[in-house]
Amino acid sequence: MIQRVTSRVTRTSSLRTRAAVLAAGMGASVVLGAGVAAAAEASAATAATSAASAVQAQAAAQAKAAEAQAAAAAKAKAAQAKATAAKKAAAAKKAAAQQTAAKKKAASWVNPVSHYKLSASYAQAGGMWQSTHSGQDYAVPSGTRVVAAHGGTVVKAGGNGAGDGPAYGNAVVIKHGNGTYSQYAHLSKINVKVGQVVKTGQRIALSGNTGNSSGPHLHFEIRTTPNYGTAIDPARFLRGKGVSL
Repeated sequence: MIQRVTSRVTRTSSLRTRAAVLAAGMGASVVLGAGVAAAAEASAATAATSAASAVQAQAAAQAKAAEAQAAAAAKAKAAQAKATAAKKAAAAKKAAAQQTAAKKKAASWVNPVSHYKLSASYAQAGGMWQSTHSGQDYAVPSGTRVVAAHGGTVVKAGGNGAGDGPAYGNAVVIKHGNGTYSQYAHLSKINVKVGQVVKTGQRIALSGNTGNSSGPHLHFEIRTTPNYGTAIDPARFLRGKGVSL
């Protein structure tokens, strides 16, 4: 009777041991499966994070490249605008300089009278002179203010054409620094004397109708010497100096 009890106890213990081992194994499998799942989940999360980081880095790089491109375009546009402005400024400066030079050139020589009408011109044929006309006539009323066409020194002044003959009536001749002479004839009054230095536009006489004249006017000549016979075309000369006739 005692032997049967021992055998039954031993068998029960063996069954319990097997059950414990099986349970332990099943527990280990469950734990292992859970660990694998957790590791897979962590790996997936890491991969997702890496992918997101890569996308963010790419987007940042693209944004930076776009920003750099926009900055370069803006810089190029600004440089072009600056170059255009500089070009316009240079053109404006050149135009202003040319205008100033033209005004200065024009101001260096002036018409001898104002409010005139051009009448007999240089080299014009006519019965009032020996051969052809030696100057340019400005038709103006007697007593019109006559000015020096350019600054210089009076070398002739008086009646009888100031030594050039009675046909000129009262006359004045001025020597200029560029080697030319200007002559003013048929004057009613002379306001300068020989040796006097005059400025451009300074009054030197009043127009009249003295000498060989068919009506009140100013006879104006440009000469290469102070004497009769050396006249050149005065209208062409004045236009070459920027004077409008």
